[in-house]
Amino acid sequence: MLLHLDASARRTSFSRRLSRLYAETWRTAHPQAGYAYRDLAANPVPHIGEAWTEICDHILEREITDIARYREAVRTPAQRAAWAIVEPLLQEVVAAEVILIGTPMYNYSIPSSLKAWLDQITFPKMSLRGRSFVVTSARGGAYGPGTPREPYDHQERYLRDFFKGHFGVDDVTFIHAELANARLDPALAHLREQHERSLSAAVEAVAKEAAR
Repeated sequence: MLLHLDASARRTSFSRRLSRLYAETWRTAHPQAGYAYRDLAANPVPHIGEAWTEICDHILEREITDIARYREAVRTPAQRAAWAIVEPLLQEVVAAEVILIGTPMYNYSIPSSLKAWLDQITFPKMSLRGRSFVVTSARGGAYGPGTPREPYDHQERYLRDFFKGHFGVDDVTFIHAELANARLDPALAHLREQHERSLSAAVEAVAKEAAR
């Protein structure tokens, strides 16, 4: 199954365009596979609350590492309400072979809507090994290797570290369309052509990756 998430506040964003292309191409290549979609910006996941932390603490204390057993940690009405949010999100992740995330870079990092989803589905010492993550992203500037702003990239580095550190997954692909602000910012107008090249390269990379 492909689990497809979008996090951009813009309905016609580049990250959405790229994730949609990936999903359409992947589904054509895998016509029998399942598909689930969540728009984290239009229908945001709530932030975790104290009851979620209690579930998390119980899982950690009892050394529960089997995701199927997490429900054993749910004991109070507040925890049941918290689990009602977590359970469908976690079921989608567990069922997926590929988790596709379309996300912009906001303020050098990821949107809070994506962070809220990550918080809800992540528990101590859990493993999602055997799955792969694909991230299609758009960034206002240029943050690739060797660029002056490379040290400010807390989008790809954060997600890559998160997937590896929390889930044990290093099968992660990032495809970026950079310099999107060159379309609007007069100070970046001279980089418009570079942005167009980056976008074209991202579209090509998405189509190739999704067809595998």
